[in-house]
Amino acid sequence: MTAENGSIPAPFLSSVMQIEPQWIDYNGHLNMAYYNVMFDRAIDEIWLLLGIGPDYKKARNNSTFTAECHVRYLREIHLGDPVQISVYLLAADEKRLHTFEELRHAREGWLSATSENMTMHVDMEKRKTAPFPSDVRATIEAVARAHARLQRPEGVGRAIGMPSKG
Repeated sequence: MTAENGSIPAPFLSSVMQIEPQWIDYNGHLNMAYYNVMFDRAIDEIWLLLGIGPDYKKARNNSTFTAECHVRYLREIHLGDPVQISVYLLAADEKRLHTFEELRHAREGWLSATSENMTMHVDMEKRKTAPFPSDVRATIEAVARAHARLQRPEGVGRAIGMPSKG
């Protein structure tokens, strides 16, 4: 399944996910590592629609690797809380995808965490970055154009740093 002409919703909404009991840490909330698991599962869902999922890797021997990730933990999520992730395709070029994800409580809508990522397209034989094929690039560009019409999510481009005193 792939997207044609930007038919991926803007933003893309993942399926609703459930917190798994083994993901709860000794503080009684979702351990930080599992936020990344859920963000990654949402990316896998949109990658399928973009045509760059597991079948793409098998057929064309290309894939994607995350080059950079910035996660913000804003509100605790607990066992039993259903979650859904919005994925924004902020920008794309011949070899890279810039995405921003928001993990929200699926029923109540409040924001729990965000993840901003730079993903690289990789030729798996050479294990080096490579341009997307033109057909895949056309789909990605159509989705990026649709997502560009959205209001930019709060938190895009944030950097880590100590607050200034003064």
